[in-house]
Amino acid sequence: MKGILLRTTQAAFLALTLGAGSAHAAGGHGDHAGHAAPAASAPIGKPGDPARVTRSIDVDMTDAMRFTPARIEVKAGETVRLNVRNSGRIRHELVLGTDADLKAHYDMMMKDPGMRHEEANAVSLEGGGSGQIVWRFDKAGTVSFGCLEPGHYTAGMKGAVSVQ
Repeated sequence: MKGILLRTTQAAFLALTLGAGSAHAAGGHGDHAGHAAPAASAPIGKPGDPARVTRSIDVDMTDAMRFTPARIEVKAGETVRLNVRNSGRIRHELVLGTDADLKAHYDMMMKDPGMRHEEANAVSLEGGGSGQIVWRFDKAGTVSFGCLEPGHYTAGMKGAVSVQ
């Protein structure tokens, strides 16, 4: 019962923090069910149509707690396919969001490290795995990304997309 109450409290906190209009590409999932992710937050864009991808960008995640590249440049309105590869041995993920969204979400991950992401703005991969995010970057500005696995984000596993 305590776990259910904790998850309900966490979901309510995130709904208030991130907005109730968040979208889930794959619906509820496992330990992350009922959790509002920043996928539909207006400042970061929205899930993209794969038929409208203008280019693909390869992003590597490593056990050195780094993304390569850590800085990506796109044009406002561009739909991009991020081909994400985990060349490490441990689980890593790439989650797009605002700095505030990522920090709040990371704090929750520290309390419940078993959560997994299946939203349109995230890919979570075991060592050696690969996946994709198709994203439309609507507005000029900066969209952050990070690995929210416990310890990774604070170790510097973060980056940014500069939207021109």
